[in-house]
Order: sequence, then structure tokens, then C-alpha cells
Amino acid sequence: MPDLDPVRYPIGVFALPEPVTAAHRAGWTRALADLPARLRQSVAGLDDAQLDTPYREGGWTVRQVVHHVADAHQNLSIRFRLALTEDGPTVRPFDENMWAELPDARTFPTEASLAVVDGLHARLAALLGTLGEAEWARTFYHPVQQKHLRLDEIAGRYAWHGDHHAAQIEALRGRMGW
Repeated sequence: MPDLDPVRYPIGVFALPEPVTAAHRAGWTRALADLPARLRQSVAGLDDAQLDTPYREGGWTVRQVVHHVADAHQNLSIRFRLALTEDGPTVRPFDENMWAELPDARTFPTEASLAVVDGLHARLAALLGTLGEAEWARTFYHPVQQKHLRLDEIAGRYAWHGDHHAAQIEALRGRMGW
């Protein structure tokens, strides 16, 4: 694996443990439940100029990162629910870079997306806490990746995803002395 840019990947890349255990799933559920508070803390007290600062050269602004987390995790919730209620459904991908360039992602106050993440993650953590082995093993088909993905793997990836983006903002604050 090539050296990763620590600014872009402050916590490294996601590595799926083999096998995935109940302890992994419980940890990922906790991380998803804790993300709203961590994300809020990462942007607390930032003004518009700071929110409009890219977390890295050529990267999204802090504002875009917050809106991206809400967008991506809404898709996560929908994909989970589809996989739990249908047999191996095909999910719809979205172009995260194009979504991040939409006017609301570039200019709208972050509070709206923070509120989405608050409610979404409260429900998601509650749902994940009810799943048994059979439900965690359910899958959806991702047409871009051209494979079926297990819900436990996706929970791990999105727990990492939230922590990854919060860490990007936290690292920027540290570099900028905010």
C-alpha cells in the first residue's frame, strides 16, 4: 500500500477485520451513535470564513465536509433499511463530489446537516442495536463496486467514515490554531 497523505487520511484507511465479531459491531454502533456529538464539537465556534476553509489543499471546505457526512449517512440509512426489508437490493450510488459542489453544500449553514446527523444517528444506532447475526449478514448490491456488501462491513466502513471526516476537521483546527 502506498504512503497515505496524513492530512487527507488522518486516521488511515478502513481495514475490515476478519472475522467481524459481535465486539466489532458493538464498537461500530457506538462510534455511529457518538458521531453527532463529535462532529458538532469539531465545528463548534467556527465562523463562516473558517467553515469555508478547505481541510486540505484541493479538498472540500469544512462546510462541505459536514454536509457530505449528512448526505452520505442518509444514504447509509436508506441502504440499511433496504437490505433489511428486501432480498439483496441494488442500491443507487451517488456522486459525492458533485453533491459537494451543489449550492447548499457550499453555502448553507452547517446546523441543518448537524441536525440531520443527530436524528439519523440516533435512529440508526437504535436500529443497529436490535440486529441479530442473520440481519448483520444481509447484503445489498452496489453497482459501482459490482458486489454484494454485508451490513456489518458497511457499519464498519461508515463508523470509520464519520471518524475520518471529524478527524480531518479536528486536524485542520490544530494546524490553524483554531
